[in-house]
Amino acid sequence: MSHIVEIKTEVRDEVAIGSACQRLKLEAPRQGTEKLFSSQATGVIVKLPGWRYPAVFDTHSGQARFDNYGGRWGEQVQLDRFLQAYAVEKAKLEARKKGHTVTEQSLENGAIKLTVQVGGAV
Repeated sequence: MSHIVEIKTEVRDEVAIGSACQRLKLEAPRQGTEKLFSSQATGVIVKLPGWRYPAVFDTHSGQARFDNYGGRWGEQVQLDRFLQAYAVEKAKLEARKKGHTVTEQSLENGAIKLTVQVGGAV
């Protein structure tokens, strides 16, 4: 039986953040406080390609703080790619914790299809 799931991503898992950064070949994330244009943000700091300021994730609230000035200081697509990678890595981590097997397929439209075999059955 097949199920299609849509996920609103809240970034709360530091391990999955690190895995997403590795997946996208980004600099390793770090915990700290970072200056944005007119404010500061504290949390897990992720430097996205071509962005003037990093994205900062508050893992307690799940929210991201960033300033890309409507795309002028960083393309939204880079944050979207990170959020997609985070969601994939988090889903894989959770499925494997429960003993399930996960396979991944990249689709032509840029989507990623995960198939979870319950109980690790092949």
